Amino acid sequence: MPAKDYAATRYSGLSQITTANAPRLRAVWSFSTGVLGGHEGQPLVVGSTMYVVTPFPNVLYAFDLTHEGYPLKWKYRPDVNPSSVGIACCDAINRGAVYSGGKIIYNLLDGHTVAVDAVNGRELWKTQIADIGQGETTPMAPFVAGNRVIVGPSGGEFGIYGWVKGLDLATGKILWTAHNMGPDSLMLARPGRGRYVADPNIGVTTWSGDSWRRGGAPVWGWISYDPQLDLIYFGTGNPGPYNTEQRPGENKWTNSVLARRPGDGSLVWAYQFTPHDSWDFDSNAEMILADLVVGGRLRKVLVHFDKNGFAYTLDRVTGELLVAEPFANVTWAKGVNRTSGVPIVDTTKITGASRGDVKGICPSLEGGKSPASPAAYSPRTGLFYTATNNLCMNFAAAPVTRIPGTPYIGATTPYMVGPGGNGGAFIAWDAARGRKVWEIKEKFPVWSGSVVTAGDVVFFGTLDGWFKAANARTGRQLWKFKVGSGVMGAPISFRGPDGKQYVAIYAGIGGDWFLLSGDVRSDDPADVRPPADFAAELGRHTSQGGIVWIFGL
Repeated sequence: MPAKDYAATRYSGLSQITTANAPRLRAVWSFSTGVLGGHEGQPLVVGSTMYVVTPFPNVLYAFDLTHEGYPLKWKYRPDVNPSSVGIACCDAINRGAVYSGGKIIYNLLDGHTVAVDAVNGRELWKTQIADIGQGETTPMAPFVAGNRVIVGPSGGEFGIYGWVKGLDLATGKILWTAHNMGPDSLMLARPGRGRYVADPNIGVTTWSGDSWRRGGAPVWGWISYDPQLDLIYFGTGNPGPYNTEQRPGENKWTNSVLARRPGDGSLVWAYQFTPHDSWDFDSNAEMILADLVVGGRLRKVLVHFDKNGFAYTLDRVTGELLVAEPFANVTWAKGVNRTSGVPIVDTTKITGASRGDVKGICPSLEGGKSPASPAAYSPRTGLFYTATNNLCMNFAAAPVTRIPGTPYIGATTPYMVGPGGNGGAFIAWDAARGRKVWEIKEKFPVWSGSVVTAGDVVFFGTLDGWFKAANARTGRQLWKFKVGSGVMGAPISFRGPDGKQYVAIYAGIGGDWFLLSGDVRSDDPADVRPPADFAAELGRHTSQGGIVWIFGL
């Protein structure tokens, strides 16, 4: 599965690659996907086959790892509505596939989930889950818990009515739909039953009028699952529009983590990271599950690095806040109240159309960490590893009217590099205590995912096209390789049919960075956009690509 396990640790138990021999890593294979665009997500290795999903048009490749050169077994080319490219907010990316029950399951950009026979590439079922006419697209990686395929949409910038759905693994039939705000009946919430103790219809009363109907709360990030508790955990995105004055109230459950039963979607508990979000601080980043000693007591926890710049450690049984400390430069809040769980907001940083241009907000709306950059956890070191951004922004909101299928934003938000002059860093984090253990500073924001191994090696990539390995305990850089395009994907480590350990990664800048890095696409003569001021030199180091790399000893 995309994050290696239900707990979303992205931890590989393989140990052939060590801190001693990692400097000898070399490229053993590469492949062009034939698609220019943001290559997010990660390859998937099942047995002796590697599966790769491209950005739009979402081609699925299956490579045979048992033969020299890893030849193509088959290629599945779905029929994807090209209109979805114009609807997608932030490039036509795809975050990967999941394997279960002999099927490769993934989302197409145009609002469909497909299941393909893992052996021969034959389409088994195809289900429409989203409506691109409303601004819903579906680049997220599906998640399988039991016999349920869990899926959600992008579209927070289009004023969608956010949801998550459970599909039948065997047939693709939609078995339940749970909205993230609105009446309890639509949220599949039962106040007073079990651990859901929120007030009745809080998904309506924390909004003004019927603004919840176009309030966003998309589910485009990662999902995790505790089989013992039978709970899935996922984050919701920003409320719409960005102009907060059009949606007074806390706007639950946007910018939140929700714990639901995968069987019927019922809501068990929820925690909101950024009530009445003024800054586009989506909470779609992964929820990593671990058992940690916090305050002298072993707890079942959930660890989350939020776009708002705080790293949270919650009790995953109850949703109780245990730790919340900044992992990035934060100016919009002075901290998080441990008792209420509510941020202590600096009122001078609150945005809205009547407040004019609010300056010096850190982090920017790209986040202290992008939710597209999944972190990793090593049970050996007890540390969490994540990419971070060091960006700030000014924010000028404006009134906006919703027209279905068109942007519903209402803000201008130029960025600048934060204190220290480095655009980002890769860090190790102690989630039990809420502190940074080490960091590797980078010139540009760091946008890749990570994988950490039993050899105590952690891997990540950079926007200027380097793939790097570091000592997971000390942060000392061990190795790097120039992969030809900026890295926005997540590395994986796998054991090949030959018994050897390998590491794989995508190279292919895109996503928000296609919009910000200027002229990085040479096949479009009209694409001569100037780069954003804060990343003026990025185009000197990278251009768009679409390459799968495998490295070994």
